[in-house]
Amino acid sequence: MDGPEGAEPEGVMDIRIRDGEIVELGEALEPGAARVEDATGCVVTPGLVNTHHHLFQSLTRAVPGAQDATLFEWLQTLYPIWARFGPEEIFTSTQLGLCELALSGCSMTSDHLYLYPNGARLDDSIAAAVEVGLRFHPTRGAMSIGESAGGLPPDSLVEDERAILEDCIRVVDAFHDASPASMLRVGIAPCSPFSVSRELMRDAALLARDKGVMLHTHLAENDEDVAYSLETFGCRPGDYARDLGWVGPDVWHAHCVKLDETEIDLFAATRTGVAHCPCSNCRLGSGIAPVRAMLDAGVRVGLGVDGSASSDQADMLAEARMAMLLQRVSRGAEAMSSREIVRLATRIGADVLGRGGECGRISPGYRADIAVWDVGGHESAGSWDPAALVLAGPRRVRDLFVEGRAVVSEFEMVTVQLAQIVSNSRKLVRTLAS
Repeated sequence: MDGPEGAEPEGVMDIRIRDGEIVELGEALEPGAARVEDATGCVVTPGLVNTHHHLFQSLTRAVPGAQDATLFEWLQTLYPIWARFGPEEIFTSTQLGLCELALSGCSMTSDHLYLYPNGARLDDSIAAAVEVGLRFHPTRGAMSIGESAGGLPPDSLVEDERAILEDCIRVVDAFHDASPASMLRVGIAPCSPFSVSRELMRDAALLARDKGVMLHTHLAENDEDVAYSLETFGCRPGDYARDLGWVGPDVWHAHCVKLDETEIDLFAATRTGVAHCPCSNCRLGSGIAPVRAMLDAGVRVGLGVDGSASSDQADMLAEARMAMLLQRVSRGAEAMSSREIVRLATRIGADVLGRGGECGRISPGYRADIAVWDVGGHESAGSWDPAALVLAGPRRVRDLFVEGRAVVSEFEMVTVQLAQIVSNSRKLVRTLAS
């Protein structure tokens, strides 16, 4: 059912959904006894896919001292605040971030939780996601090298490496669902090469492959990151990843702003995925990722909003627009089209998360994750191409269906009470700030 160059089918069309699956596309399908959702005058896309987030950071936006900092300075400002988090902060922050994503048309998201202070567990963010109703790919992150051992995070936020691996086994066994209709898949994700040991990176890769789950970490995010790798490991980040088993179709790395040509070729040859987070990269002054070069080489690149402590908001369309503009400003106006960036935000993102055969397309046999965009408002007035959503389109989705179930209806969350989540978030922020 795909058009030229893998484009989504276009034109006036009905979509029949049954048991969470798209079963038929066509014009004027007979509804029979089915419930009908009218999307007249709207643009319908696959639900957007977010390949990198730190949902716990939704309670630490615009923190003084971190607003104008580079990556390492930013982390050192925020670590002491995050050290005061507990289960309630993780749960509420995750719900707030997931609602933001849903309202921006996102139906599936990963999450990278790499600190567990005061009794917090990955279970807290999973419980939040179950209530909101997005398709969720949480990863059990970790930090094990604190300041006293030459690392960046404070010692209070690092964990024993044996305990980390044991908890990875626990959460995978308890929560991971590998079925095609899965709403919850768990990955393993040591935070970064500068916050865990070489041994933990290697052991995490071995464990993930034994369990059949995916691997995720940060890599080559900025010049400091590359310099740390050269000084500490004697090699570039891509070489470090390759040597420890961190390449392959079951691996995706966040950022990759500073990959060189050899590393890009390595990722293409091994089908290693990348989560591109343009707003965060801009905010932290990390640079412009070589996305055009990656795509041309055959690297799978999805989009990520990153944590709201660095990207400020979890808005997938805003992220897509920024990604497109950055490639144009660095490579020329023809470097990326609005339709190509939507493919990155849907089908390629799903592929990066290991769901390319199930999610990210409007086609029979795929899961019914569907975003409905009302293009009758002022944002699209005057547009000659309503489908060019990132150029002239609404910033908020009208309806969002995940596994065929409504999560957003008529621009409002229907699975949770967003006003109560906002109120809870403000109370927690006041306590953290005091």
